[in-house]
Amino acid sequence: MVFEIAHIPYSIAPLLHFEIVDEADDYVVVDKPPFLLIHPTKPNRTPSLWKQLRELFAFEIASGGQVSIVNRLDRETSGLVLVAKTAAEARHFGRLMQRHQLRKEYLAIVWGWPEWETKIVDARLHRQGRHQRSTIWLKQIIHPAGAPARTEFFVERRFERLTSSGDRFSMIRAIPRTGRTHQIRVHLSSLGHPIVGDKIYGPDEQLYLRFIETGWTPELEQKLLLPRHALHSAKLAIEGEHEWTSPLPPDLSEFCSGCL
Repeated sequence: MVFEIAHIPYSIAPLLHFEIVDEADDYVVVDKPPFLLIHPTKPNRTPSLWKQLRELFAFEIASGGQVSIVNRLDRETSGLVLVAKTAAEARHFGRLMQRHQLRKEYLAIVWGWPEWETKIVDARLHRQGRHQRSTIWLKQIIHPAGAPARTEFFVERRFERLTSSGDRFSMIRAIPRTGRTHQIRVHLSSLGHPIVGDKIYGPDEQLYLRFIETGWTPELEQKLLLPRHALHSAKLAIEGEHEWTSPLPPDLSEFCSGCL
């Protein structure tokens, strides 16, 4: 089941849609496209998944239901989102997360070929602005004063793009064991393999500021290759109960096509 969402002023994503992967009386699993906000950030008409789901489930909400996003994704991250439709189910999912029984897996396209096949990064994260000057309020860094953060990484594939001058890339499966802001992106960058298209943790954070000022430009495309970071929520699983998967979306599949 596919639901289209109104036009937004992004020439790179003029039409957004989300797909309902699974639905029960007390929850729904949605496949979110890139560039769709999870929650509204300003009191304007910018589309968000939360607002669209509230309209879709207006009858349930009028009967005492709600829309509670269980696993939040960044605006540019695509893939599976679990949503509770009742307060009781929201509490249930919250307990599962506390007990680490809700498993999340992501696919990321990164720069370079890692020298390892598997890697565990156990490095605390804190907001950069707490410790040094930062022009990006949300930017996170690895810091001993931060919150515990642990991610497991597995190399799925290494490839070269035929259309670029020897650029090497890898497909990484990332399994976060904690849920910190930008965790996967920071940990991959710390390994020397930032995610393709990442404006904050990629080659230069100034590209993010430039994007805010000018939007997507040929200069940014040359340096970032993709208009969004190549991160996709590919699997959600509740141990012993349910498992949902989402294939790589068209933009990321196209990036990998025709590669060695």
